[in-house]
Amino acid sequence: MKKIITLSAVLFAAAALFAQTVLKVGATPEPHADILNLIKDDLKADGVDLKVIEFTDYVTPNEAVESGEIDANYFQHIPYLESFNKERGYHLVNAGGIHVEPFALYSKKVKSVKDLKKKARIAIPNDPTNEGRALLLLADAGLITLKEGAGITATVQDIASNPLKLKFSEIEAASLPRVLADVDAAVINGNYAIPAGLSAKKDGLFVEGSSSPYVNVIAVKEGNENTDAIKALVKALKSEKVRKYVEGKYPNGEVVVVF
Repeated sequence: MKKIITLSAVLFAAAALFAQTVLKVGATPEPHADILNLIKDDLKADGVDLKVIEFTDYVTPNEAVESGEIDANYFQHIPYLESFNKERGYHLVNAGGIHVEPFALYSKKVKSVKDLKKKARIAIPNDPTNEGRALLLLADAGLITLKEGAGITATVQDIASNPLKLKFSEIEAASLPRVLADVDAAVINGNYAIPAGLSAKKDGLFVEGSSSPYVNVIAVKEGNENTDAIKALVKALKSEKVRKYVEGKYPNGEVVVVF
């Protein structure tokens, strides 16, 4: 009898494993991929086999979701997603907001915004919404003003006043940490600043406020946001386990959960 029960248990476990749904999610390495890897076992218990595919740019993971190569991605905020949809004619939607990574202005040459000299070179992201976000940050820091109505899609052409006659270098977001030593300052996205050892709270000359609307989300192709696997993914990401992990790993506020 024991052998029969044991065999039944093995067969049941094998059947459960076989029935698992494979969920492919694209992510930039830190913190997104790290957070996803944290919940792999939790999802497995819910019948979801999470496969994390790492990307180092902001374009390919959206192309992969739109084409169906992967099921979801986790790297972007809503303004970027909406801008990407409009520009490419894509159909990506937000399946759940998870965290915010405050933008910050960093420098290896000065210790304060007030120390920036005339004609200082400032590097900013070159993708539409992150460039606008960077310029809004610089405006909040009092370094520039923007034309009335200029918002998240602002470009350097929308600068109304620039008292220090700052020079701007528009650079791919992933490359910003590498060029930091070559410019006077750079506005760097959190998911690229963190792997470079930069802390917004400790190293930032000026940091985005905690009320930032740039929440990082799970993005899927329209129509897939309510599948069981995606719902399980979002639920696992909005867990106390993730909250405690983020608070422990990023005590200086480089990453802030929004749930």
